[in-house]
Amino acid sequence: MQDQFRRQINYLRISITDRCNLRCKYCMPSEGVAWMPHENILSYEEILRIMRISTQLGFHRFRITGGEPLVRKGILEFLGKGAQIPGVDDLMLTTNGLLLPEMAFGLKAAGVQRVNISLDTMNPERFAEITRGGDVSKVIQGIFRSLEAGLNPVKVNVVVVRDFNTQELPGFLTLAKQYPIHIRFIELMPIGTSSERRSDFVSIQEMKELLGVKQYIPTKEVPGGGPAEYFRPDDYKGSIGFISALSRHFCNTCNRIRLTPDGKLRPCLHNEREIDLLEGLRNGSSDQELLDIFAQAVWYKPAEHRMNEEALQGHRIMSQIGG
Repeated sequence: MQDQFRRQINYLRISITDRCNLRCKYCMPSEGVAWMPHENILSYEEILRIMRISTQLGFHRFRITGGEPLVRKGILEFLGKGAQIPGVDDLMLTTNGLLLPEMAFGLKAAGVQRVNISLDTMNPERFAEITRGGDVSKVIQGIFRSLEAGLNPVKVNVVVVRDFNTQELPGFLTLAKQYPIHIRFIELMPIGTSSERRSDFVSIQEMKELLGVKQYIPTKEVPGGGPAEYFRPDDYKGSIGFISALSRHFCNTCNRIRLTPDGKLRPCLHNEREIDLLEGLRNGSSDQELLDIFAQAVWYKPAEHRMNEEALQGHRIMSQIGG
């Protein structure tokens, strides 16, 4: 389906929960946040219905996110049903990786094709600090467990923060060089508690200088419909990717909208406009009426974000929107 700027919108990111088993500093305040009431969260049956009808509009790529999606009970059965929906060509999952050691093979069996794993530092003390108590060894174990399970590709998302993990960037290259892991360096976006920390921003150009790679050889071998530019240096088994949300934004090629845990369609991450789908789901709306709501959300997708000019204000943090 095309939006008013003739972009092909075919990618739906579905947040199935606002809950998370970490309390990352750049996502949540130290006191945490109040969870959404259980009755306000979309049921699996409602999400599956949304997936089915959205394929009629040309959506065929679906990413399951949170919060942390793996903490929601019954997720493997849900994913298995979602993977069987006609028109679902690509079913993916974003996770912090803590539960992957136990669940990677189950995800593969359910029909998940690939995973994105958030990992901003491999230093145990630094990881425990930024996540307020997380165990990085479980995440690293989860990365390799995902490779063993046959999830492909395995992507590792690294949000680069000045004076926190910039010295670790070359170490991440070792993973991409020795294993078929795709490291993606991401610019810090002014969302949630990070909106007050613009001095921590590191541009893609500066990241490349810090990495010290002499030659970047572009590659399109890494499956995915996202905005990363990938490079594969000589003798690397994996690749390096860069996501430049601010310094060189990719809005003109954006192909996605988001569904929040409480049933709001969000045309743009950095825009407060949301279109309510939950009410239609629960008041007996027909599939066609729900399709009309989808079409409205796609139509309202803005030409570009305004992160370079302003931080995202409002009541939602990233775990409540969906990563």
